[in-house]
Amino acid sequence: MDERDIRLLKAIADLGTGSPERLHEETDIPVSTIHYRLNNLKEAGVIENDLYDVDLEAFGLGVTVIVEVLADYAGPYEEVGEKLLAVEGVTQAHFTMGETDFVVIARLTDSDMVERLIRDFETIDEVERTNSTYVIATMRDTHNALQSYSLETLVEELADE
Repeated sequence: MDERDIRLLKAIADLGTGSPERLHEETDIPVSTIHYRLNNLKEAGVIENDLYDVDLEAFGLGVTVIVEVLADYAGPYEEVGEKLLAVEGVTQAHFTMGETDFVVIARLTDSDMVERLIRDFETIDEVERTNSTYVIATMRDTHNALQSYSLETLVEELADE
């Protein structure tokens, strides 16, 4: 990956679009080159898909709950993680080190769904205890980590010289 690829990916993250015309306006990379590079990045697995992002709050899933899960399990952690991910509303699950075994994030409609979520976690045999945090205000919620970096840092750290 070279500097042009990184500039292109950063522009996609900042603009929230893969439109070659908008990317050209942002980067001055020719549209034909953008098409070529996007195809190469897809083939290399760097770009995973073409998604239409949904504003979950506007959609009606405005309640975010962060749940720490303490579990007791003998088998692979992935089996417990799959059970957590199967609970409706869970959007992320992370296996962690320390006192907490998993951190789970759920997007829900209201307090009734929060109650159902916790009840569903409690039905999982391996779950010993949960600790839930109700999010009051979201400061940043992006699936695109590139948005939190400057272009200069990305080029410095990642560009093949």
